[in-house]
Amino acid sequence: MKPDPMRAPEAGRGLRAVAQPVDAPLTRAAIFLVATVNPGFDNRATVRSFCGDLSALLRAVDFRDLEAGLSCVMAFGSDAWDRLFGPPRPAELHPFREIRAGARHAVSTPGDLLFHIRAKRMDLCFELETQIIARLGDAVSPVDEVHGFRYFDDRDLLGFVDGTENPRGQAAIDAVLVGDEDSAFAGGSYVIVQKYLHDLEAWNALSTEVQERIIGRKKLSDIELDDSIKPTSAHSALTTIVEDGKEIKILRDNMPFGRPAHGEFGTYFIGYSRSPHTIEQMLENMFVGRPPGNYDRLLDFSRAVTGNLFFAPSVTFLEAIGDDQPAVVAPLVEPATVDGSLSYSRKSDGSLGIGSLKGDIPHE
Repeated sequence: MKPDPMRAPEAGRGLRAVAQPVDAPLTRAAIFLVATVNPGFDNRATVRSFCGDLSALLRAVDFRDLEAGLSCVMAFGSDAWDRLFGPPRPAELHPFREIRAGARHAVSTPGDLLFHIRAKRMDLCFELETQIIARLGDAVSPVDEVHGFRYFDDRDLLGFVDGTENPRGQAAIDAVLVGDEDSAFAGGSYVIVQKYLHDLEAWNALSTEVQERIIGRKKLSDIELDDSIKPTSAHSALTTIVEDGKEIKILRDNMPFGRPAHGEFGTYFIGYSRSPHTIEQMLENMFVGRPPGNYDRLLDFSRAVTGNLFFAPSVTFLEAIGDDQPAVVAPLVEPATVDGSLSYSRKSDGSLGIGSLKGDIPHE
């Protein structure tokens, strides 16, 4: 069974958007695919047409194992948004802001589209990615592909549990979904991705106690170190963002990856947030320091080799996109269970709406 879709506040003219499954449960496998859209009107039209077809494609693959929790989030970079959709655009969408501080560098790399594919089984992720690539064809050029796996008890390759502080339930919705502050894009979410490579030989040469002080948690129990002994440069300290006395949360679904024969060991960071500012502040704290110079010592052993900022619009937005017309918010939708999987029906006639909204949505 799939989780109930996240619901967003009403967005313009009393309409309500259905969010993409950014809060899907942690899975055993994931694929992160970043691609660029090739120049040309036909290529843009292919990508726009694909947006409305993604849900049907997902259902076709998911039907092979309804209990495997297959999901996919599709998101767009700033430049791609302008070329594919034009105005209006999400209020805080912009190119990824690279950071340089001494030897530390949060790089900005090419990326127009992100596909975040998750399931309990890698073969389902693999099949869905294969179908996505076949459908998009020469319209896109893949620039990065990472196959992630769940490592033992949700640990990264550094040996520490990852994602401990993820919000749940309503707190997750509040943390990741755009609301009234940008009502035209309610139900969307900003997502930042970075691929980190680790120097495991140097990391494993450290004592467990030193590693714990760098991370800010006990390695075995995952219990946070007491503030009296936790350094202010600890990873957990620098990535805690507090505004007006309230901690601002994000939703992480990081995954380990690697190729031991090639000496490649890494973590793929992916963070969803209602505003990119929260994650950008975390990265500023890590790379520059809080205060400057008090940087995250984890970066002495981990190097960012990619960096992108995307916006994942609502399912409602994707369903409303036509080949040659502006996308607009679709009519109110409600979840409907069909053969154990979630689809969405239109209020107007009760028929299944997936893939049926292209070309019949009036202009604003």
